[in-house]
Amino acid sequence: MTPYAANLATPLQSQSLQNDQLPVSANTRRSICRVCHGGCGVIVYSDGRRVLKVRGDVQSPVSRGWMCIKGLKSPDIANHPDRLKTPLKRKGQRGQGHWYAISWQEALDEIAQRIEDLRERHGAESIVIGQGTGRHHYMHTVRFANALGTPNWYEPGLAQCFIPRITVSHLTYGGFPVADYYGQTAPACIMFWGHNPLVSSADAELAPAVRRALNSGCMSIAIDPRRSETARRCKKWLPIRPGTDAALALAMLNVIISRELYDAEFVRDHTVGFDKLKDHTARFTPQWASAITRVSAQDIEEAACLYSRLKPAVLEWGLGLEQNSNSLQTVRAVALLRAITGNLDVPGADILGMNVLRSYPLLKDKLPPEQAKKRIGAGEFKLLGGWRAYMPSAHIPGIFNAMNDGGPYRLRGLIVFGSNPLLTVANPKRVFEGLRKLDLLVVTDLFMTPTAQQADYVLPAAFWTEIDHLMGVPLVAENFVFAQSAIVSTPDCRQDEWIIDELSRRLHLPGSELTFRDIFDYQLAPLGIDFAKAVEMTYLCPPHRYCKYVDKGFRTPSRKVELYSASLKRMGYEPLPMYEEPPEGPQTSPELIDDYPLVLITGGRTVEFFHSEHRQVEALRRLRPRPQAQIHTSLAEARGIRHGEEVIISTKRGQIVVTAEVTEDIAPYVVSVEHGWWFPERLSELPHDPDSLWLANANVLTDDGPPYDPAFGSYRLRALLCNVERREGFALPQTLPQGDSSP
Repeated sequence: MTPYAANLATPLQSQSLQNDQLPVSANTRRSICRVCHGGCGVIVYSDGRRVLKVRGDVQSPVSRGWMCIKGLKSPDIANHPDRLKTPLKRKGQRGQGHWYAISWQEALDEIAQRIEDLRERHGAESIVIGQGTGRHHYMHTVRFANALGTPNWYEPGLAQCFIPRITVSHLTYGGFPVADYYGQTAPACIMFWGHNPLVSSADAELAPAVRRALNSGCMSIAIDPRRSETARRCKKWLPIRPGTDAALALAMLNVIISRELYDAEFVRDHTVGFDKLKDHTARFTPQWASAITRVSAQDIEEAACLYSRLKPAVLEWGLGLEQNSNSLQTVRAVALLRAITGNLDVPGADILGMNVLRSYPLLKDKLPPEQAKKRIGAGEFKLLGGWRAYMPSAHIPGIFNAMNDGGPYRLRGLIVFGSNPLLTVANPKRVFEGLRKLDLLVVTDLFMTPTAQQADYVLPAAFWTEIDHLMGVPLVAENFVFAQSAIVSTPDCRQDEWIIDELSRRLHLPGSELTFRDIFDYQLAPLGIDFAKAVEMTYLCPPHRYCKYVDKGFRTPSRKVELYSASLKRMGYEPLPMYEEPPEGPQTSPELIDDYPLVLITGGRTVEFFHSEHRQVEALRRLRPRPQAQIHTSLAEARGIRHGEEVIISTKRGQIVVTAEVTEDIAPYVVSVEHGWWFPERLSELPHDPDSLWLANANVLTDDGPPYDPAFGSYRLRALLCNVERREGFALPQTLPQGDSSP
């Protein structure tokens, strides 16, 4: 082994090339950008050794030449001098930042042996598999957990992002709906609910497709506490009180049903439980909801009428619906709006997926039933970890409680692929304590991160230009297939799936005879091609079939849309959606109002970064050098806060320092804080100054404690009480390191 001298305070640097700097010999390849969980088509310029430039591919059926700024700066990331380039093994105490460089064979042999030791001594359930949101290796990581025999895997979203929408859609419609922005019929109305796709481009439902739909002149409605980038493009904005979305949806159902604006033929022929829903919603009037949501009864009525009358209509929903303790019922209430208006699987509306790829072989059958019962949270949160869960996973607060307190048993190992839980999980100080108690922590990533700094082994991951990848898009629906192969390679950086395959082989796990490339061929077999052919084609776009339910019905027990869910009732949950007041709010926590009179939301994304990633990149950091909090002009005036000044945001759990973005584009009583913020240029300070990690970390403010959503275990990242005060002096870094932008 050789000593490794990592400069963790290297200046931020840019390594991209301008058009006129491209060598004549530059190669070009068509590919798919995976700098986030989007999937924009790209043309990659390389010299065979490194990426020189990327630009949008006009032939992409989805992005059509568009790319966001972080995608365009992919060369800056791929060629960044601070990228991890060799496997590292900890030297000395955990978290002190001292490492030795070791070979891949040494690293994989040692990690596999330590995993096997934990399995033999404490059971496979003592090992947790973690990963980041929307990664190319997502399914392969779940497969690894099942093969290993551990029921405990997680990613930071799950109950807080996407899983409630997927699960509710399958329970209600038998499939997952996505907006039809690609056919011959344009939507007449789009309602964006807790969703900002012009920035997030989530799950290959990309910003340019949304922009094209908005440019068509359709009616557009945004339901959001803040007027986001998407909401600014909308003709109507409903600034809802955070955490009260279920009340608004119930009132809209009331309006549509009581005024007979629903699709009577669709409801009669293709739904069950309408009469029960009609009786149930009769009491949820716009006036009732207005007092709760702070949206006027007139606006509620108008939005309901527009959405139900203008056909076809799209309902774009986002994670703003899920980050609360009434996640199931909130998503259910919104989901029923599509159903009673008949905006399901018809041109220009929300369409059910074609699912053109074979399902990824997750090896669920290799996880013994007795192991599945040991999953953290499985018994309590049936739709997250139980047998009816869409993708059974562990409860995140329960995971870190088990690391710290040992209940129901102690978790002793964590293998993380592309995630940074110290920045992306609520109550990060508790996470920090848990990581330090582990017997084994392995992190695979592009860069050294605060989480990686606590590891026993750090493995250098391949960037998206260095991987083989197959994806069905939009996620879960899989109407298109995108494929790419590695274009360049960075010495000693490896694709996450390759790492998993190598560990699986050493551990003699079930399915280890197949590589991830073999699985790609398996998924593509129904299309009559293999991965090599898919890469040659890049984009596969089978014709879409609408109204699939006419011939075969919906994939539910009744073969119809289940407005009243007998399945939920059998599991002990309300079969019709209900509203519950947020557990921390003006009505439920009056004792906090004097100290915390405002309402906090977190998690708003910015186009420059993907969650906690890319803050090393000078070209991106200069666009957004410091974390911000949006506050309303009237609130700023009352507190003597000017735009760009530092402020302290506090909840009963802690406080952070950010800069104020003073704007009219937010409800006057709401504060919106960016998440994922840390300062890579200060990482070398962390071993002797851990408080620097909490300086602007939004999750210091959030809550991982009960009450949780009873079905999904969702915890609260929004609708929390907070305060904002002007800060004197400076706490945030005031200057950025100067980087060399030359190639």
